[in-house]
Amino acid sequence: MTRIFISIAMALFAVACQTTSVAPGPDAAASTQFRERAEYRLGTGDQIRVIVYNEDSLSGEFLVDGSGRVSLPLIGQVDAGGLSLSEFEDAVELRLSDGYLNDPRVNVEVLNFRPFYILGEVEEAGEYPYTDGLTVMNAVATAGGFTYRANTRVVYIKRDGTDQEVAITLSPSTPVQPGDTIRIAERYF
Repeated sequence: MTRIFISIAMALFAVACQTTSVAPGPDAAASTQFRERAEYRLGTGDQIRVIVYNEDSLSGEFLVDGSGRVSLPLIGQVDAGGLSLSEFEDAVELRLSDGYLNDPRVNVEVLNFRPFYILGEVEEAGEYPYTDGLTVMNAVATAGGFTYRANTRVVYIKRDGTDQEVAITLSPSTPVQPGDTIRIAERYF
């Protein structure tokens, strides 16, 4: 009889310890989209270093201008806005191989990312320099922290190049990308 009670108790304990799955909320898709780390895309304000191997006169540091282009020696304006680093490297290699160099090899790296913006219920709203791996919590800390009225559960993010602001549940790992506008709303009691 004791064995039966122990077996039943153990079975009940095992059932109680199982995690239950919760149906995703209305912003689950947006939350997943913003948590994924996408391949970095160049944009206006990025400072890049272009290295053309064995061609020091063609290498250097350049800025992506307001039209999304980079002005490079010998080949002139090259579209960069919206391209990944590898896509931009391919575009430069293609332009250089078109009558200038035989089999050019190009490497591109970002020296300074475009800034992010934070506004709303933070102590010091404004424009701040982006650092790789930045999260919303780090961005809030950079802006002096939350005000006492801040909603610390939901954050609104508008990605650079989009017109839509998306509300997502704030977590310590919510990523920020260069050019993002972060809005911390006021909480309601």
